Amino acid sequence: MFTGLIEEIGKVRSVSESKGTRRMVIAASRVTPELRTGESVSVSGVCLTALDIQPDSFAADLAAETVARTSLSRLTAGSLVNLELPTKAGARLGGHIVQGHVDGTGKLVSLLNIADGEDWQLEVDIPNEITKYVVFKGSIAIEGISFTVAKIEGTRVRVAVIPHTYEATNLSVLKPGSLINIEADVLAKYAEKMLRGEDVPSNVTIERLLSEGF
Repeated sequence: MFTGLIEEIGKVRSVSESKGTRRMVIAASRVTPELRTGESVSVSGVCLTALDIQPDSFAADLAAETVARTSLSRLTAGSLVNLELPTKAGARLGGHIVQGHVDGTGKLVSLLNIADGEDWQLEVDIPNEITKYVVFKGSIAIEGISFTVAKIEGTRVRVAVIPHTYEATNLSVLKPGSLINIEADVLAKYAEKMLRGEDVPSNVTIERLLSEGF
């Protein structure tokens, strides 16, 4: 599990293909000391398995499904990605529950500096099937970053970006039309299933999550 608080901006060092699998090597130094082979790492919101870990880099393999479903398909050598390690048990949940299971890709509409201020305003078009999970003042993960929804009209979502987030993530290099990873709040999905009267195959409930501080 992740929380959508980015720890480092990594740079794609190389992308290669072998037997239907795409391997990325990502240059990074802040997250690598804590990584172990086989452990999870969030790369722009996608949960991947860390391989061939070096002091200044790690590799990750992308299955065809991951390439087809996420914005990682657009990455080439030199691309910047948002990196986050899994949340440690007992740690504060600074953002919201982010699984690293991307629901689909949206398209960046605009990222504009707010007049007479240092904040930014991000607008993105998201897939129609995800909109039912997005509500005003609710949570959404965009490129692995935890945001609060400031406005939603149809399939267009607006969020506010503070200066720290703008500087500490890859948002500053994205252009209008760029594919970006979208993950809806998992709590909304559980709520939908329970309202339909379906059994949730888990002992996770809204009450339990709230009692645990989520």
